[in-house]
Amino acid sequence: MARPPNFCTPALAKSMIVPELTYNQIVDVVARALAEDVGQGDVTTMSVISANPQTRGRVVFREDAIVAGLSVAHEVFRQLDASAEIDARSPDGSRVGVGETVGIVVASTRAMLGGERVALNFLQRLSGIASLTREFVEAVDGTRARILDTRKTTPLLRVLEKHAVRMGGGFNHRAGLFDAILIKDNHVALVGGLPEAIRRVREANVAGTRIHAEVESPEEVPEAIEAGATALLLDNMTPQDVARSVELAEGRVPLEATGGITLANVREYAEAGVDDISIGALTHSARAIDIGLDL
Repeated sequence: MARPPNFCTPALAKSMIVPELTYNQIVDVVARALAEDVGQGDVTTMSVISANPQTRGRVVFREDAIVAGLSVAHEVFRQLDASAEIDARSPDGSRVGVGETVGIVVASTRAMLGGERVALNFLQRLSGIASLTREFVEAVDGTRARILDTRKTTPLLRVLEKHAVRMGGGFNHRAGLFDAILIKDNHVALVGGLPEAIRRVREANVAGTRIHAEVESPEEVPEAIEAGATALLLDNMTPQDVARSVELAEGRVPLEATGGITLANVREYAEAGVDDISIGALTHSARAIDIGLDL
């Protein structure tokens, strides 16, 4: 079914995108990570390394992956040595192969050794998310479906992890509970039904916010739309039920599938005709990429 004109309005598009990663956000999260790991100082390095000359290090990927987090790694070394520099050979979003050097770091020896683990932790985690996201994006290539993340992120690292999803070619769902309405099963259970939950949201009149409602069967789709939902989350449905929901929605609202979706079945969900597919595994189950810092 073709999308109706102006299906994705500017307001709707904005509600589905987390703002770009800012330098201040990177500074803050790196400072907290260094406080946790380095604390008052790297006692081993300070004991072993008496002088503190400049050292060069190569950031080497030991497997095929999508790069994410180079600017974060740079900030790690910069906070330990204000003169630290990184020559990014492969910027975030690049696909790299085994043994490829993605950046050359120049920093004091103590900064290099003290920041190595923190920098690699960020790079490995974020590149893992970007790489897994790219697999899902490629699996639905040629369909209308977009791959979205969820709020199932590491506490305090959400803005970085959602950046990594974008670097993998995915899209961001809401940034948090504060920027979008999403009526879920527990909301419905507590007020006695989905129509009543939607009525309360409409009464609250949250300006500029669409009413995204979760449904668990195709039969709930017409009811939710008639009650005033402006987008539907099809939760834990089979691909067949998703296809039926698409038919019943008749293009009136955007549809998003979620729950139990893997690389093995994501194409089937996409071909059922949904607009979006949200996958918590992008951030909660991504495997860290093997990356080294060779001095």
